[in-house]
Amino acid sequence: MQKPPPAGPYRRPAHDTSVQYGTREKDALRAAQLYYLQDLKMEVIARELGTSRSTVSRLLTHAKRTGMVSISISPSAGMSAQLSGRLAERFGINVQVVPTDGSMDDAELLSRVAAHAAHQLGAMVSSSMTIGVAWGSTMQAVSTALSSHPTHDTVIVQLNGAANPVTSGVRYASEILTRFGEAFTARTEQFPVPAFFDRASTRRAMWQETSVKRVLKVQSEMNLAVFSLGAAGSDVTSQVYRGGYLSKQETAQLAKIGVVGDVATVFFDRHGHSSGIGINARSTGPALDTLRRVPQRFCVVAGRGKIEAVRGALNGGLITDLVIDEGAALALLDG
Repeated sequence: MQKPPPAGPYRRPAHDTSVQYGTREKDALRAAQLYYLQDLKMEVIARELGTSRSTVSRLLTHAKRTGMVSISISPSAGMSAQLSGRLAERFGINVQVVPTDGSMDDAELLSRVAAHAAHQLGAMVSSSMTIGVAWGSTMQAVSTALSSHPTHDTVIVQLNGAANPVTSGVRYASEILTRFGEAFTARTEQFPVPAFFDRASTRRAMWQETSVKRVLKVQSEMNLAVFSLGAAGSDVTSQVYRGGYLSKQETAQLAKIGVVGDVATVFFDRHGHSSGIGINARSTGPALDTLRRVPQRFCVVAGRGKIEAVRGALNGGLITDLVIDEGAALALLDG
C-alpha cells in the first residue's frame, strides 16, 4: 500500500486549475502570506498551491483589492521624504510627496498621484465617519484607484452640485460617489442641484427646501472632506473649466479679479479668500468658512499648473492633508 503523503500546508490538486467561490479567498490569503511574509517567489508559491504563476499573480491582486493585504511604506531619506518634511514644516500640515520623474505625461502623473491618495484614504477612513467628496478629473482618478476597505455606518456625501447648461452631470458625479461608497461599504448621499444657479436668489430659495436642507445637514457632520483644486492654467484642465460650467466671459472675469483656484466650485484668490467673488453667491459648494470647520481636509494635486491654487488654499487654511507630486512640491517650495 502506498504511504500517504505527510501532512503539510494547503495544496490545490495540480489538475484543478479553477478558482471556486470561497476557495479563492483561501488561496488568495495563502498566496499573500507566502509572498509578503515568507518572501517566496511566485514560481515557488505556484508549486505550493499546485497552480500557475499567472494565477498566483491574480490571487495577490485579489488579496490587495479586497483588503486582505495592507501595505505600509516607511519613506527613506530620499527626495520625496525630504520634500514632505519641508512642506509639512513650512505650512503646518500633513504632506505626502509622490515620487515622480520628468518623463511622465499628464495622464501618468495623475494616475500615480491618484493611486497614492487612494492608498492614504484607505488608512484614514474608518467606521461611523461622514466624508464629503467633490467631483472633478482628479477625484475621478482617485475613485477608480480605491481598493476595498469595508466600514460600518459610514456616509459619503457629495460636496457640490454637478448640473450645468450642457449636461445634468448626475451620472459623472454619481459614478465617483458610487466608487467611494463601494470601496468603504458606505451609504452615499447625492446632491442633485446645479453646480451654479443662474441667480443668487434661486440658491437662497433652494437652500430652504427640505430635501436640500437634509443634504446640507449631512455635510455639516463631515469628519473628512476629499477634494482637489480647480485651476484654469492646469495641464490637466479642471472639469469646471472644460465641462461647460463657465462661459468664456465668466472665466475671463475670474482671472481679472485675481482668482487662482476653487474648491468644489467655490473660488478663492491668492490669499485663500472667497469674499468679493460674485459667482460664489451662486455656487452650490460649501462656503470656505464651512470647509475650514471640517477636522480633516484631504487635498490631492497633480501637476505644476495648480501651484498658485495650492498656495492660495494653503494661505487660506483650507488644507490639513496634502498629496502632491514631486515636481509640483519642488515648485511649491520655490515660491
